Amino acid sequence: MSNKVLMMPAAGLETEVMPVHGRVVKSRLTRDLLTFLMVFGPGLIVMVADNDAGAVSTYSQAGALYGTHLLWVVLLLLPVTYFIQEMVVRLGIATGKGHAAMIYQRFGKWWGLFSLIDLELVNFLTLVTEFAAIDLALNKMGIDPRLGVPIVASGLLLMAIAGSYRRWERIVVFLCLLDLAWFVIAFALRPPAAQMIRGALLPGMPAGRLTPDLMFLVIAIVGTTVAPWQLFFQQSCIADKRLRFADVKWARLDTFLGACITITVAGCMMIAGNASRVHGFTFTDPAQMAVDIATFSSGFFKKAILLLMINAAVLGTTAISLSSAWAYGEVRGWPHSLQLPVGKAKGFYSVYFACVAAAAGLVLIPRAPLQLIILGVQVLAGVMLPSAIIFLQLLLNDKELLGEYANKPWNNLVNWTIIVVLFALSLILAAQVAAPKLFPAV
Repeated sequence: MSNKVLMMPAAGLETEVMPVHGRVVKSRLTRDLLTFLMVFGPGLIVMVADNDAGAVSTYSQAGALYGTHLLWVVLLLLPVTYFIQEMVVRLGIATGKGHAAMIYQRFGKWWGLFSLIDLELVNFLTLVTEFAAIDLALNKMGIDPRLGVPIVASGLLLMAIAGSYRRWERIVVFLCLLDLAWFVIAFALRPPAAQMIRGALLPGMPAGRLTPDLMFLVIAIVGTTVAPWQLFFQQSCIADKRLRFADVKWARLDTFLGACITITVAGCMMIAGNASRVHGFTFTDPAQMAVDIATFSSGFFKKAILLLMINAAVLGTTAISLSSAWAYGEVRGWPHSLQLPVGKAKGFYSVYFACVAAAAGLVLIPRAPLQLIILGVQVLAGVMLPSAIIFLQLLLNDKELLGEYANKPWNNLVNWTIIVVLFALSLILAAQVAAPKLFPAV
């Protein structure tokens, strides 16, 4: 074959002229597919990793308590998750910087510090829930958590020290695709199709009841489906991968596909919870739910759900720890990239290692109320989310910063509507805590 001089626009690289050996790709479809595969990753990861251990607990508990009645809440969150993360895509590509760095740059040190403390606090508490779920799953598998939790934590550390963003991304994308096993589980449990469609398309409250527990769970669902760490993670991920304006449409597609997978998998988790409810079991935690499901189905499903719990926790832990490390590294001005070996980014990797090790250690404390911690953290994330989105919304209206990629009027209408709804949910939760009888059962 002869040498060709080709223009090679690749995600993560400046367009340049380079000699290559090989065939010229003439098919537009093939070129588009190859370009998409280069860009593919951050959107899928940020979405699927958000179906973490806390999500498994929250969604399965919703199904176990209320059947398929809350499927419409999850479906309603599909456009919410996409529109929020699509803003992150544009901001990350336009600036080439992480979210924490942009808040410090545009709003000043005080607001930057406020957002960073919020992020680090919620992230660390969320990491505790990830290892809490690992603890629960290992117990049901007959493995001593005192042995299993440190092994999982060590694996998480090894994932990040390869000195290659691409290598880390390939591992995590593979773990994301394992989540598709939830479709198999949901299908095998044979939920009534008409009941699912009604629960997804007809908004309503279970048996007409509006109670404190129901409001708490709805806010937890919002908090676990759209979390503050996602904003910081995807923007830093895009900056580390060095995506460019030519990659915007493919990054949007990556994010949309990730959102669709995440929401449908969430529905599958609710279906699993509903199956245990139909057979008369009382929900305590998803690990026990897996044991209960095995009594009326194949024992394979017990092992599958427990392994998927651990997989979800691993995905959540690596993404959340990285969002903390990226944000802190950006603010401190440290080298902060997965492209760098440990020796050249000691502060960045130290934050990652410290987050993983401290969270793993805390869950090994005897008799900790793990399920309560898991659900409570999702609610805290839901309460803190509106302030994080406001910073994002303001940045996306900065035409000096984004130019043609700034928000359009319809973007602002959608996004401010989302913010108002999230603030309303936060106020309802605060009112519920102050006046527990505010929402009596009817």
